[in-house]
Amino acid sequence: MMIQEYDVEYRRSKPLQQCVAEDDRPREKAKQFGFKQCSDRDLLALIIGSGSRGENVLELCQRILNDHNGKFYNLARNSIRDLVRKYRGIGEVKAIEILAALELARRYQLERFDDDFQITTSKDAYDLLWAKMGSLNHEEIWTIMLSRSKRVLGVERISTGGTSLAIADIKMVMKPAIERLADSIILAHNHPSDSVRPSMQDNDLTKKVAAACRTMDMALIDHIIVCRGGLYYSYNDEGTL
Repeated sequence: MMIQEYDVEYRRSKPLQQCVAEDDRPREKAKQFGFKQCSDRDLLALIIGSGSRGENVLELCQRILNDHNGKFYNLARNSIRDLVRKYRGIGEVKAIEILAALELARRYQLERFDDDFQITTSKDAYDLLWAKMGSLNHEEIWTIMLSRSKRVLGVERISTGGTSLAIADIKMVMKPAIERLADSIILAHNHPSDSVRPSMQDNDLTKKVAAACRTMDMALIDHIIVCRGGLYYSYNDEGTL
């Protein structure tokens, strides 16, 4: 079905207040008890607003959540076209609104990593990287530049690749660290497959960057492989740096 047809279907569907039992209406629940008392399904329903023929908005939202294992970071990996194609009742406008809300949530999460943020553990680095890379469906390579006291001087994307590989130019890895006069760096990349096992290419990249850092009187203190669900691989923690 084309996007235009979905939009017509959306306009014909009943609004949220007319298709859901009064006790289950998310808007009333939010007004009376606050957003914290709303389920993920309720909050998504507030964004989508209405379902389609034969499926009210709460049923649609529950199906969307089930399809993504109840995780918004899985939902965020969809494109506008993906959502329109997969779900009757989701037109282009609604798909844009869903993904915009998820992007706002990502940016909100990043706000706690201000210029004074200090990284003392691999989990600190993962949390910062997850906010930037967690919903990607392709590989990217990033670096975190740190001061002598391990405070973040900057976080920069180095390269973007496909679903299983991103190529790093060692000169490009080092360039932002040199420009910021960093004392140390953390190298990072994501695995869209969510496999925490490093590849031979990952190990080779780690060795090359470590050697380049030594040449520049800088330290590579970790290389982190970022996966979903709180999973990651830290070369430093594993003693493989």
